[in-house]
Amino acid sequence: MSYTTRTLGKPDTLDYRVFIEKDGKVISPFHDIPKFADEANGIYNMVVEVPRWTNAKMEISKEDSLNPIKQDTKKGKLRYVRNPFPHHGYIWNYGAIPQTWEDPGQTNADTQCVGDNDPIDVCEIGEAIGYTGQVKQVKVLGVMALIDEGETDWKVLAIDVTDPLASKMNDVEDIERYMPGLLHATNEWFRIYKIPDNKPENQFAFGGEAKNKDYAVNVIKETAEAWSDLISGKAKAGKISLTNTQLDNASTLSEASTNEITAGSVSQQPPKIDQSLHKWFFISGSKI
Repeated sequence: MSYTTRTLGKPDTLDYRVFIEKDGKVISPFHDIPKFADEANGIYNMVVEVPRWTNAKMEISKEDSLNPIKQDTKKGKLRYVRNPFPHHGYIWNYGAIPQTWEDPGQTNADTQCVGDNDPIDVCEIGEAIGYTGQVKQVKVLGVMALIDEGETDWKVLAIDVTDPLASKMNDVEDIERYMPGLLHATNEWFRIYKIPDNKPENQFAFGGEAKNKDYAVNVIKETAEAWSDLISGKAKAGKISLTNTQLDNASTLSEASTNEITAGSVSQQPPKIDQSLHKWFFISGSKI
């Protein structure tokens, strides 16, 4: 199985779209990609929306047919995150686990807040820079619970299975051991990133504590069950598009319909990135 991308329009424009292909056929990154890459070993798929150290607020479009990735807007203008010192853009590869959904109709027992109506977010902390539309295979290490305008907005902490540290990192405490300061920086980033836009500081459940792997896996399980209710019609979809090309259900599109939606898009090769320029160096802390 091979995932590739095709794009429509140019980056930093309202028309820009990134579609994802599986073996050359366009699919929905929300509904068609399985959440597990290797269920037996607990390896998940993650769709990269925002590469590390970039600012454009790219996200899977819930409302558009086949859910392409596009840049979020507010009042007709493209959205970018600011650079709250000392951070620049997003400080991880940021994206989502497919076939998950944070149900806005359900109140979480621990956070006492409803879901934010999105696939569950992932902060992938490995050293390699990703690209928008990339499908990474990741190990889950933990989770934080951001409370954003009264909604639960889970932030799964994970690492690319191909990262040099992946074999050593198995739970949340390993993040501080091998990447000292990153948990604090993650907490700080989410708390302050909206302040430059004259919004209040965000809050966390659990006093900002990052919960462990077992807790994170359970949260992902709950959001996967919510997605199953969504795609089956048990939960109200609202404006969410359930269109897909792989599930063989009432929302599965024909090839002709798929071609119409993606007309004018162009297949892309993965960008060439000199990863040596982007490697993290954690100077303090325990020896690795």
